[in-house]
Amino acid sequence: MIQSTLNGETLKDFDKVVNVSSVAQLSPFRYPGGKTWLVPRVREWLLAQERPGLFIEPFTGGGIVSLTVAKEGLADRCLMVEIDDDVAAAWQVIIDGDAAELVRRIQTFELSITTANEVISSTSDDVMDMAFRTILRNRVSHGGILAPGSGILKNGENGKGIHSRWYPATLAKRINKITTFRDHITFVHGDAFQIIEQHMDDLTCAFFIDPPYTASKKSAGRRLYTHNVVDHERLFELVSRIKGPFMVTYDESEEIAQLCDKYGLDYRRIRMSGTHHIERYEYVICNDFDWFDSSSK
Repeated sequence: MIQSTLNGETLKDFDKVVNVSSVAQLSPFRYPGGKTWLVPRVREWLLAQERPGLFIEPFTGGGIVSLTVAKEGLADRCLMVEIDDDVAAAWQVIIDGDAAELVRRIQTFELSITTANEVISSTSDDVMDMAFRTILRNRVSHGGILAPGSGILKNGENGKGIHSRWYPATLAKRINKITTFRDHITFVHGDAFQIIEQHMDDLTCAFFIDPPYTASKKSAGRRLYTHNVVDHERLFELVSRIKGPFMVTYDESEEIAQLCDKYGLDYRRIRMSGTHHIERYEYVICNDFDWFDSSSK
């Protein structure tokens, strides 16, 4: 195990990078800042707690954590929350709507630059149209970025262009798989802060909080997410008052360390491998690190 310091304080690090290929790929999204790499740590954390009655992910995004918790029965129920209209539309269809129709559209779509641009430029506010448009745009855009200004792939992997990440059979399989356990999930198109405030006093609720990383001056979150304006100070204040178990993730930065210190929150560094296999660290903030400290000895 590696030892490092920040502001004179010694921090414990996990020096083993999780191989994301060992994690079941459940989400139809390729989401910037996705937490597939953290899934094994979330599992360790939850198994060390009394089984939650409700697992809450206030910033759902690609949803891999909630999907894993629901599939593996690590909590009685999951509550997925997302404020972005387009991403929310996809989850509304997959969790509560006609997922079979979304699968049909994906499987029968004849992808080309022309057809992709036709769908992406559509302004239909029909929830099914929005869901399909969001999935398509996510799969054919650079890095899966849905924020305004992101462009579609030109070269892609091995020169395949927009076909590089468009796998209809795989997407259909993932969505169909989600429908087998979606009865254990509630989806809310809403505000993360309101949801946290509603459930923060409930000891049976466990929170996994992964906000857009925009607190640090060096953060790329402002170009990755449509809803990138987050009141991080308020979020930390709310987290400090959560009664049940919580796990919060953030980029490693001086700003986050200072917020943790200000609100009396304990944190650790975890090594992860990001885009292009570049290794870096993120902070994990919890109200109980027994699971972490015992597994890192």
